[in-house]
Amino acid sequence: MGTSAVDFKGLTCRGKFAQSGWVVYSFEGNSMEESTMNNLKHTIITTMAAFALTFTASHTLAADKEALIALARSAAPSMVSADATIMYRGEVLAEGSNGWTCMPETLPDDGSPMCSDAVWMAMMQAMGNNADFTPERVGISYMLQGDAGVSNSDPMHPMGKDAPDFIKEGAHLMVILPKEMLKGITNDPHEGGPYVMWGDTPYAHIMIPIEDR
Repeated sequence: MGTSAVDFKGLTCRGKFAQSGWVVYSFEGNSMEESTMNNLKHTIITTMAAFALTFTASHTLAADKEALIALARSAAPSMVSADATIMYRGEVLAEGSNGWTCMPETLPDDGSPMCSDAVWMAMMQAMGNNADFTPERVGISYMLQGDAGVSNSDPMHPMGKDAPDFIKEGAHLMVILPKEMLKGITNDPHEGGPYVMWGDTPYAHIMIPIEDR
């Protein structure tokens, strides 16, 4: 518990900042008239309370940032995520060095973290702009915490979770590669094993489940 004190015209206010965020005040000094002292108490409490709120808010933001980073890194093995860049809604929360990017969400507030290489990130950017995309080499993305679900045929399906081919996966890998290499792989997620998602779009890729749904 931290302590701070303010002295003003013979009146000392001591504030103790508890881990819970509450502040306990005590006053010392009897050299002033009661009405004047009460006014000063009110002013000092208001000032110190504002400081306490600022102090608590800054610690909350720091804790939230660390939680977002931890969630993002949980999407992939630590050998990948430990040195990855952490992004959150366009903001870099932690600089990386291995060419991978981890995010604490795939779509806003879905709580589905993912870690992707540069090819996969380029595909996501193209998809966000509804632009064409042709992978020139293999791209990989990890989602070890699973996803929030999506149509297996169309990432922009207007029915969302009500799409007839909506599928929600547990832990899985995703691999994007030139379309000609997808031939012969089923697009049915219920056959068991890997399957093609978004096969008739520029964003076709292989889903590789690694745990039961």
